[in-house]
Amino acid sequence: MIAMDLAERRPSDILVTYRIETAGSAEALAVKIASDQSTGTFVDLPGETPQLKARAAARVVAFNKLDSLNAPSLPATGKVFNRAEATIAYPLEAVGTDLSALTTIALGGVWSIKEFTGLRVVSLQLPPEFKGVYAGPQFGIEGSRRLTGVYNRPIIGTIIKPALGLTPDETAHVVAELVASGVDFIKDDEKLTSPPYSSLEARVKAIMPIIRDQEQRTGKKVMYAFGISDVDPDEMVRKHDLVVREGGNAAVININSIGMGAFLFLRRRSSLVLHAHRNGWDLLTRHPGLGFDFSVYQQLWRLLGVDQFQINGIAAKYWEPDRSFVQSFHDLQKPIFSDADRPLPVVCSGQWGGQAPETYRRTGQTVDHLYLCGGGVVSHPGGPSAGVRAVRAAWDAAVAGIDLHEYAKSYPELAQALAKFGSKTVSEGR
Repeated sequence: MIAMDLAERRPSDILVTYRIETAGSAEALAVKIASDQSTGTFVDLPGETPQLKARAAARVVAFNKLDSLNAPSLPATGKVFNRAEATIAYPLEAVGTDLSALTTIALGGVWSIKEFTGLRVVSLQLPPEFKGVYAGPQFGIEGSRRLTGVYNRPIIGTIIKPALGLTPDETAHVVAELVASGVDFIKDDEKLTSPPYSSLEARVKAIMPIIRDQEQRTGKKVMYAFGISDVDPDEMVRKHDLVVREGGNAAVININSIGMGAFLFLRRRSSLVLHAHRNGWDLLTRHPGLGFDFSVYQQLWRLLGVDQFQINGIAAKYWEPDRSFVQSFHDLQKPIFSDADRPLPVVCSGQWGGQAPETYRRTGQTVDHLYLCGGGVVSHPGGPSAGVRAVRAAWDAAVAGIDLHEYAKSYPELAQALAKFGSKTVSEGR
């Protein structure tokens, strides 16, 4: 153990909290992070003067010991592995407001320090100097409501399934049934971009006439999010422009696949709602002793301009437990600098009407999210239209506090959904 004097925080500091795990001294590693990730290196430097350190060196400003572990997160020898949470203050003067600099200095290089057996970034607090540097969401919660015309309930959405294989004409057939059902939102699956059998251009030209016709007849314009992700920013903007020309208003972006720079390039030129799919995120977070908490990750993408953010849901079909989803939901609801920088949470991943009561109970929200059901709508025994009506009925029952099975006595589509999907709801508290 080493003696460690905690430094004072400055209003302009960037604060990053790390959960440290090591067979050695957690205190020593906290100091090492601060040194290695700012002015120091493996030997003393003649130019590292007190004046330079005062201006540019990171400093440990909080340190809290945690319970030790008997097994390491990364392969290592030893019987006891010490843990602590340490908050490091990075001077704004040294980092600036460039997110690439922030991720390089405070995030990227930290995991290469060899003494760690585990390291997780659990908190990020940005100073006011970041406000206004990046555009943030263009539409977010309020814009998503306005464009869908939904204000007093969840925006109900679905995903075209099968994810791959449908031709543009086959896709358009499914879309026609869905828009007639009263659905609010439809999206391409994240795996569908522009394959030869279903190019984006052909898909847009097959689908948008159906959307426009429905709008002319009913006044309701279904939001359709087309997959326009591309590693080439110029090509992605070309795809964006194609959707805009045909009257579209949303796009699916695979944010981890294209990267922050390409996303920012698009956001500065975009007039579409940018719906973020975070495929690949699990690699960065699934191990509890490694990677990032979502509370850290989501701030970067919100600054860059995500309008809608997928975060899984209750009893999701993937690994994420309910408590993690609930925390992510509330993280997105908290402003970074203002209410305008809040994206719309997208509740998804194996959802159907059966999770509506628990989603309502755990989030306390009926309006500020998009409830996105893929197979839970399009695989309904009565077809996609019946699937949409079943989800709407389930949410009505949840808000009214009526048991779904009781409510289903008056809503046959909900009764059919309960019969088919009922075994797929996992008990509460998961």
